[in-house]
Amino acid sequence: MTTWSDEMDEAVNAVAAALQQAHRSGVAADALQPGAAALQTLAQAGAVHWALGRALDWWATPVPLRWKAGAPDAGSPVTCAPLPDRGIWDSPADARAWPMQMRGVEAEIALRLGQPVTAAQVARLTPESVHGLVDAMAVSIELVDSRWQQAMDAPDLLRLADLQSHSALVLGAWQPYRRLDWQAQACTARCGAAPAVQRQGSHSLGDPAAVLLPWLRQATAQVAAIPAGTVVTTGTWVGLLQARPGDLVQVAFAGIGQASVQL
Repeated sequence: MTTWSDEMDEAVNAVAAALQQAHRSGVAADALQPGAAALQTLAQAGAVHWALGRALDWWATPVPLRWKAGAPDAGSPVTCAPLPDRGIWDSPADARAWPMQMRGVEAEIALRLGQPVTAAQVARLTPESVHGLVDAMAVSIELVDSRWQQAMDAPDLLRLADLQSHSALVLGAWQPYRRLDWQAQACTARCGAAPAVQRQGSHSLGDPAAVLLPWLRQATAQVAAIPAGTVVTTGTWVGLLQARPGDLVQVAFAGIGQASVQL
């Protein structure tokens, strides 16, 4: 007789197979297909990430070196996803040949670990002490896409399983990490000829580093240690902007730096 855990495995396998086919063919999968709706937990969505990574040979290292983490607000859980090695570019970047069915843009701050971190260390960390693990920060642009036909209207867990709708990541110049008055931090994003979007203190958690501890707890529950130099991008300051083919996307954080990508 099929157990509930067997059903969970079947759901993970079904979603992973659909997304794997979408990645390989370039044709988006149907989020309403049988099996996709059976995905029920954050853990299942995380299992899809690892199944995809193994099947599509995403990582040249035993542990992924780039991740994304974020939450829509302080009352929601922080979720994370390991990112493929491909589609990680230094600014200025050229994405004109990068396949995308949508061209979403998020303006973010990326943080970099200055030392390896184990689960035992994470168990002793506090929201205050976790800052000591970070050695650098950079402006980042995340390009957002979906492998689901329903795109951003797909169910939350299916979008999470789809690497939180990640497509590619552009990283600006690294600089030493320092704690800032994030409520006063200004950010400007431009997509082609569209009016610039300007925000101040608009990170959903108030501080990009607020994702660190939840991310490290989730990540070290899956791998033995997170290596020094691992990068995590921390959530958008401008919501999800829509760019078009041919747009030059530019993001600047006052006093921190800038990044750009040609679409």
